[in-house]
Amino acid sequence: MKMNLLGNAAIAMGAKAAGVRFAAGYPGTPSTEIMETLSKTEYAKNIHMEWSINEKAAAEAAAGAAYSGQRVLVTMKQVGLNVASDPVMCLAYIGVKGGMVIVVADDPGPISSQTEQDTRAFAAYAHIPVLDPSSPEEAYEMTKYAFTLSEKIGRPVILRPTTKVCHASATVEVSDEVYEYNPDGFVKNPKWVIFPPLSYRRHIENFKIYNTMEQDDCEYNRACAAPESKIGIVTGGVTTAIVSDVLRDLDLKIKRLIVGRPYPFPTAKALDFAENVDEILVLEELEPFIEEQLQRIIPGDKIKGKYTETVPTAGELRYENIKNIICGFLGLGERAETACVCDVTLPGRAPVLCAGCPHRASFYAVKSAVKNRGKKAVYCGDIGCYTLGNAKPLETTDTCLCMGGGVTVAQGISSANPDTDAIAFIGDSTFFASGMTGVANAVYNRHNITVCILDNRTTAMTGGQPHPGTGKTILKEDTVKIEIAGVLTALGVGYVKECNPFDLEAATATAIEALDYDGVSCIVFKAPCIAVAPKPCVYEVIDCIGCRRCINEIGCPAISLNSDSGGNAVIDTQSCYGCGICETVCKPGKIHKAGGAV
Repeated sequence: MKMNLLGNAAIAMGAKAAGVRFAAGYPGTPSTEIMETLSKTEYAKNIHMEWSINEKAAAEAAAGAAYSGQRVLVTMKQVGLNVASDPVMCLAYIGVKGGMVIVVADDPGPISSQTEQDTRAFAAYAHIPVLDPSSPEEAYEMTKYAFTLSEKIGRPVILRPTTKVCHASATVEVSDEVYEYNPDGFVKNPKWVIFPPLSYRRHIENFKIYNTMEQDDCEYNRACAAPESKIGIVTGGVTTAIVSDVLRDLDLKIKRLIVGRPYPFPTAKALDFAENVDEILVLEELEPFIEEQLQRIIPGDKIKGKYTETVPTAGELRYENIKNIICGFLGLGERAETACVCDVTLPGRAPVLCAGCPHRASFYAVKSAVKNRGKKAVYCGDIGCYTLGNAKPLETTDTCLCMGGGVTVAQGISSANPDTDAIAFIGDSTFFASGMTGVANAVYNRHNITVCILDNRTTAMTGGQPHPGTGKTILKEDTVKIEIAGVLTALGVGYVKECNPFDLEAATATAIEALDYDGVSCIVFKAPCIAVAPKPCVYEVIDCIGCRRCINEIGCPAISLNSDSGGNAVIDTQSCYGCGICETVCKPGKIHKAGGAV
């Protein structure tokens, strides 16, 4: 059966065909749609699926199911692997019984991530095989193969799609059949307990396994012949597909080596390939992983890539720059950029919080409280929509390190700067994922900080997934709703208060109280994201006097200046979401609900 599938959807369908019984993950672009696609299939009713509290929890829960003989899937983005690295690294030693596939979506660019890290390097460091699909079609087939390979070697396998593969669409031949098997459940055995002597033996076993795999004939490592060519191009991942397009358009026949399983590296195949070419151009995104493997086994200066500055060391490799690199490498004239099929230059637009976003009101309330105190403040942000609080006019994100890091960074800033208000902002989903430990650390070590939990009742940044505070599972089933205020109280926080950020007067007063508290204080700003809340009304400006306070104070994208009316403020009723903070901020009283009394 042929289906038009997103790359992530193809991975989900591959996992289904492979008979996955347990699927867990944490939402993170560009990986999110894998779990979402699988959850919407009829097949999902027969297996266990969960958005885990974070990637570490997902990997550990999946490990238990894999110990019991089930085929399991774990999904995350590349920075999520940092969170999961503890169990994943250990699983490379302890092993699994049922096939375990860990999908880690890398983000060259980076387009929506804190880092541009390369999962292939982690896989080699951890001694875990990694597969690198070049297209949605290959992602589907590789997913099925990954489960088979995992069971064959008794170790987890990483599938590493990149953003262009995750979010590209293609027609994929999908099987209706689902792999059938009968897990025998958990069988007690000392091998599931990771003691140092066992790890020592497993390290030796891993070396033998992967040394053998370097010599095997994996179908995803393949050479493409071109008898007249003395030049070779080596690719991995999505660059394989792009190079194919470039060579076709330039009508070039060049020998190629495609590395679909970069670790363990296909040493024998690479040596055979290198014997028949004089120079090798390596085209890969992110780290020079394939390039380093080739340099390890091929003497001399035959290899050209990132180390020779032939290929950029960061960012995506796209059609235009790959074409230019190949033309320059082959001496085919100047590296003229390929003309864009669209000659319209779109205006730039900085990312901004949505009109009606409750985070804007929360930031404004805290900033107003700080102004009233007349004391220096440092705002420690976190990963989510609210990172956009760094932009003018809010300017309430001075630091942003990693998920959950704002709560703990604030503790260091408070300690080093005792005359400063250290304020941390963190979202509700992020609080459950990695913020609770930071709060516990602050209480235990007697730090003086204020933590603002922005509870908009969803995981907004990645598309509105549920979390423990929503009372819903990935399958939309009812579950226990964990109240953040109760968690904070249980952790020993001395000041905990909930408030509606759209009630600016009350929210500001709460923020002043929290900042005055000596110790750890927490405010839970509760108001739903506009994506999960009904649109209440819209506002309009009547007889604006041009003071621009609404523009300069809150920066709502629904409000702009009308040059035809002398620079007066106007509200786009299509964008306005009726939150009403502009009405509160407008001191001249010129903003009202549309159709309301003046």
